[in-house]
Amino acid sequence: MSTVKDAADIVSALRGGLVPRGGLEHFATGLEPLTDVFVEELQFVGGGKGLSKWIRGEYGTGKTFATRYLCAQARARGFATAEVQVSINDTPLHHLETVYRRLIERLETAADGPNAFQAVVEGWLYQVGEEVRRLRGLSEDDPGFADATEERLEDKLADLSRRNPAFSQVLRAYHRAMHQGDFGAAQGLLAWLSGQPHTDRSVTASAGVKGKIDGQAALTFLGGVLQLLRQSGYSGLVIVLDEVETIQRMNAQTREKSLNALRQLMDTLAANELPGLYVLVTGTRDFYEGYKGLKGLPALYQRVNVKFDEDPRWDNLRATQVRLLPFSAARLLDIGRRVRALYPARSGARVAAAADDRFLAALVGKVTEGFGGRVDVAPRLFLRELVDVLDRIDQHPDYDPHAHYSLQVDESELTVPELAARRGAPMVEADEPEPEPPAPAPAPRASRRLDG
Repeated sequence: MSTVKDAADIVSALRGGLVPRGGLEHFATGLEPLTDVFVEELQFVGGGKGLSKWIRGEYGTGKTFATRYLCAQARARGFATAEVQVSINDTPLHHLETVYRRLIERLETAADGPNAFQAVVEGWLYQVGEEVRRLRGLSEDDPGFADATEERLEDKLADLSRRNPAFSQVLRAYHRAMHQGDFGAAQGLLAWLSGQPHTDRSVTASAGVKGKIDGQAALTFLGGVLQLLRQSGYSGLVIVLDEVETIQRMNAQTREKSLNALRQLMDTLAANELPGLYVLVTGTRDFYEGYKGLKGLPALYQRVNVKFDEDPRWDNLRATQVRLLPFSAARLLDIGRRVRALYPARSGARVAAAADDRFLAALVGKVTEGFGGRVDVAPRLFLRELVDVLDRIDQHPDYDPHAHYSLQVDESELTVPELAARRGAPMVEADEPEPEPPAPAPAPRASRRLDG
């Protein structure tokens, strides 16, 4: 663990039942084979190609964790990344302009962290100025520096102007506004370039553009972002489209539009019109195999479908579609050990001694038992409970988890799949609308002692 702050950030996320934004390499397990192939494919994409990887897994297999971990690996290798969670209302897949806006909002680089789009644009403009200094021998104080910078800007934008004149026009206008100190106009232009729909007309008029980025133009603007990144020294961009199975809960017409949006993206990648783009798509088995999922568009299904053998040891991880396997008790115990090791305790030795392996194994067993033996839905609650126990040990010198801890499950805090597993009900089918959670039982908190 690099810093105490890193450890504190990870533990804080786990305490809230969330996937941490960073530091996942410190407790990731079982992802090494997929990561090795992913790194190979990043090299291919970094050479100016486009690629997609479709990841399937049921609830509890860690799809979000896996893609977030892979994105961290990509950033460490010079890629920018963006994580887009598909949803019915906030980010519907068939509105590509909204998907574009979300990925720009969540653009992340190793150097600038999240919300990196403005830093990328400014870094690109800075490099243009540096090239003028190096190639023309001019400094910012020279009378011809501004004109020389404009000329160099035109050279850099020549190819982009042919394919997307609006993108390059706004970049030019942004550069002029920054040079003139009109920071309000500059921010408005950057917002328009980011896909924000409500930009003052006077600002866009100064760039010679009007309207807003619509669905048809979104992929073209994504191409502009890719060119900007690659000209700035980045290897490319990794985009995650998470939870695409939500399209199965839409009406037939909207589902068809969503699947066509995916097909359009895949066709653009196949035509090498988005060089440097790697798309990670996550979904459940029902999305990949159901008629409300990929089978609803046979042309897309045929390109993505992979036949899996019964034995996952022989899975081809270079295939277009790969599967994540459910957690096992052994893997959960391994993660517990890693979280215990990184926990930022006042006395690490005392915490490790109190929450020993015997306690961790018992906690795995009790949490799993609380979900009807379903290890696959237990990881979130297990980690949340573990951090709570570590907190108690760290704060109270006489706290002994073997003697004092009991598992308490508040059903109002469970997700729909977790609640179904706890009550022994069938798992909610992903291609049907999720019902409202059942009314809480009269005594929603069930207590189980580890030694009982």
